[in-house]
Amino acid sequence: MSKFIQLNKRTGETKSHMNQARKQGRIPAVLYGIGKDTLSLEVNEKEMLDILKKNPRAILQGNTSDEKVIPVIVQSVQRDAMSGNLLHIDFHHVNMTEIMDSKVTIHFSGEAIGVKSGGVLQIEIYEVEVRCMPGDLPTSMEVDISGLDTGDKLLVSDLIFKDGIEVLTDPNTVMIQIKTVHEEVEATA
Repeated sequence: MSKFIQLNKRTGETKSHMNQARKQGRIPAVLYGIGKDTLSLEVNEKEMLDILKKNPRAILQGNTSDEKVIPVIVQSVQRDAMSGNLLHIDFHHVNMTEIMDSKVTIHFSGEAIGVKSGGVLQIEIYEVEVRCMPGDLPTSMEVDISGLDTGDKLLVSDLIFKDGIEVLTDPNTVMIQIKTVHEEVEATA
């Protein structure tokens, strides 16, 4: 939880105010889970894009306008369907003393033996759901696939997390597989 993000109180709630804020690089946001009320906020677009690119599931230290630091996580992101620009961010307050459910992004590295010999790499999922204490939540997981040959599969059960992290995704779920070109043609036909 090392990344800080400035959470500024939103000054207006009208559609025109929010559109103007977006033009100035401020994205409307909401923070849930702090007491009974939600907080209407604005965040810096460039800062948010950087966070979403590096680790969209990171626990962040949110600096509020009244100088409080609150642990938060991005709960959802709304983007414009045509341009892909950020429209709205939902944050959720993280209680650092309670177990939480979240997702961990899987990054595949290396070039599989099966791909080198003409096979086709098929990635089924890029993230798995886990349950753990917030301080134990990994930012991501690197998986080396260079040893996979044609016909090989990598299952969720093949992932090794440190103690204290429970994987909630079905262990028999295929994350990645190397198919022969013939299999791939039949599957699309």
